[in-house]
Amino acid sequence: MKRLPKALIAAVALGSVALVAGCSDEGAPVSFDGPSASAPATERPGGGAQDDKADAAADEAAAKTLMPTGPKASFTTQNTLDDGTKIGVTTLEGAKSGFTGKVWVWAPKQYFDPKYANSGFPVLMALPGGNGYPNNYWMGTDLKLQSSISKWSQQGKSLPFVVVMPVLNPDAKYYYDGSDIPGQPKMGTWITEDVPDFVKANFRTFKSRDGWAFMGSSSGAFVGLKSVLQRPDRFKAVIASGPDTVPDSPLWSGHEAQRQANNPEKLAKALGAKPDTKDNDVYLAFQIGTKESGMKSLNAFIRDYGKGPVKTRLQVIQDGEHNAKTYVKGMGDGSIQWISEHMQAPIPAE
Repeated sequence: MKRLPKALIAAVALGSVALVAGCSDEGAPVSFDGPSASAPATERPGGGAQDDKADAAADEAAAKTLMPTGPKASFTTQNTLDDGTKIGVTTLEGAKSGFTGKVWVWAPKQYFDPKYANSGFPVLMALPGGNGYPNNYWMGTDLKLQSSISKWSQQGKSLPFVVVMPVLNPDAKYYYDGSDIPGQPKMGTWITEDVPDFVKANFRTFKSRDGWAFMGSSSGAFVGLKSVLQRPDRFKAVIASGPDTVPDSPLWSGHEAQRQANNPEKLAKALGAKPDTKDNDVYLAFQIGTKESGMKSLNAFIRDYGKGPVKTRLQVIQDGEHNAKTYVKGMGDGSIQWISEHMQAPIPAE
């Protein structure tokens, strides 16, 4: 969270959301087009220290930001938050996985503030527990994930993440471990390649992994944890709440080598043996409630694999149970701030 500070907090209070007028009803079209980007610093005449500072900010934003690449998706409204921001939904045909599924998205108010027209925004991929099909339960407003992120960003506790909520599994019969299990839909490719490509096509993002993280509960926590450890070149952090730490889909039967290639314990051990550099480091924010099982195995994972570039933190949630509401509370108690401190914040025009 290198530049979280006052500019972001002020933007929430002052910024207006540039959404399609009249799109307050479920099913109505909604746009996530942000403000028009201004001319690059190299195209503006210079003039004094203030202009030099503005040019430096613009140059930094330009160097780190990936503008939407297209093609632009069509979104409809799923839910509307009290602050007027929208949770939209669309259907994505995964070009690399071959899987087609729904993706829900939300952008915070800061995304629509002209101050950030030239800047990317960090992305938080939110994954549900259970079957994760046909819906991703984080798209509802009852769990208050998005409204909490909005509040936390005003308080300086969180970056203003764009939240992306893909369907996790292709059906409700099996759990696919967010992996490319031989002979099954390529859910690993869907989560780590198709969905991020879709986000880059539609939103201002950051070019580096400093702008990409996961959060998830239970089975979704496993997928987020595994994805960060498997692709540290693309993702930097995860909030893994009540996670499984080994792949356990029955569909792995007969494919032990592939199962181990998707095992967070094996992946963390291999990454932990690498040099502890800024190019290798990942941030694993674990959460668990005092009223749920799994504390012993989670502590063992942290003890055995939280080494070198594998940075870990454990948020123990007093009286917490194995459910999403518990985990949102834990995020506010420290987990969201910890990963935010190690990620890239939006860069305001000075």
